Amino acid sequence: MTLFQDAIKVISFDADGTLATPEFADAIWHREIPRLYANKNKMSLNEAKRQVFAEYQKVGEHRVEWYDVQYWFDRFQLGNHQPVLNRLSYKISYFPEVEEVLSSLGQRYQLIIASNSPHYYLDLLLAAIRGYFSRIFSSVSDYNEVKKETFFLRLCREMKVKPQQMVHVGDHFEFDFIVPKQAGITAFFLDRRKQGEEGVTDLKEFAAKLGLS
Repeated sequence: MTLFQDAIKVISFDADGTLATPEFADAIWHREIPRLYANKNKMSLNEAKRQVFAEYQKVGEHRVEWYDVQYWFDRFQLGNHQPVLNRLSYKISYFPEVEEVLSSLGQRYQLIIASNSPHYYLDLLLAAIRGYFSRIFSSVSDYNEVKKETFFLRLCREMKVKPQQMVHVGDHFEFDFIVPKQAGITAFFLDRRKQGEEGVTDLKEFAAKLGLS
């Protein structure tokens, strides 16, 4: 299946897990925050992980706080998040096909980012590929909400396109597939682990669905 290319004007990408590999996020959420918490409270790393992860779950991914590193640093009294993010930025990397696909798609479409992550996080995460994107949207920083139908409709208004003129791709089944489809946007679920029949396994396959490879 290919889409009607002339009708598409904007392609929207999620960031973490779609363009960027998980190493940076994992280093922050799964290792560094528990390590700092363990040091501050003089407990074992395993016990710190148990407590920190339990607090994560109390908030849950449908609240904006879940994505805000500084919120968790404040909650756990760990100080300023920015030096830690800067120190861990060497962990940032992209999936092998990302730059080739962005270069190809950018010749035909406007490319944007639509992420739940805050801007201060995206500024680091996307620094090396920022030039491919005309806009970077953070649902949390820009609209104080997670990705909802209203968020994607706002993107369409900001980009001056109709929902049917936008395509979105990302690795979260609800936020990147179900929700944009509810807004009338053509959406692709990026399933790199190949756990289901739906979705595409990488961005080259996504580009192929658009009829560009």
